[in-house]
Amino acid sequence: MTTPEHQSPAPQPSAPETKDRVYRSPAGMAGGVLLLGLVGWLGLDAIIVGDGRTPWLALASLILLVPLIVAFTLRPAVFAGRDRLRVRNPFRVIVLPWGQVASLRSGYSNEVVAASGKKFQLWSIPVSLRARKKATRRESRAAAGRTGGQDARGGSGFGGIGGLGGGLSRGGGTVPDGPVRAETDRVMDELRELWGAREKEETAQGEVTARWAWEILGPAVAGAVVLGILLVVG
Repeated sequence: MTTPEHQSPAPQPSAPETKDRVYRSPAGMAGGVLLLGLVGWLGLDAIIVGDGRTPWLALASLILLVPLIVAFTLRPAVFAGRDRLRVRNPFRVIVLPWGQVASLRSGYSNEVVAASGKKFQLWSIPVSLRARKKATRRESRAAAGRTGGQDARGGSGFGGIGGLGGGLSRGGGTVPDGPVRAETDRVMDELRELWGAREKEETAQGEVTARWAWEILGPAVAGAVVLGILLVVG
């Protein structure tokens, strides 16, 4: 008598990815932390050791500057989900369902264009012309390397001097097969790919919404008003 074999359970299909992709500027965040540290150090020093109106001026300046630094450095982010694109800029939050996106443009700045024609800049994905020029030079060298690798292989099916069927190695690295792109341009390519895959989905339809970031504007305006009053009163 043979014992029946226990069949292993069929693998369950993986759940669809629901977590948003988040894009920020590491350089902007690092600069923001440094600026906050510098402004905080100077402001607290003036509040503690200053005399007369100096502590009040320093306090009003902190209330004005800290929200602005946070707004332009730490706050900007782009959240790309399955159904929508959420753009968090310094003073606004824009939500665009993929069905309402008309295009994603890259020029001197990266921006998303809604179906209504409105344009919204992607602050957290800044354009670096220097990085683009560097990527163009790398692409030219990579294209020359790929051409040289094909000439070296000829019709024998072997790779170059480095071995069988591999890419041509230059400076210890492998020549990439695809085009070389700047980092922010690759990010825009990812967003375009996600947009193209999701724009027709029923769950990716809706209205474009935009709201002001009063949590940033409120303290900044209050600090500016207090600072102005102190300067006028003298």
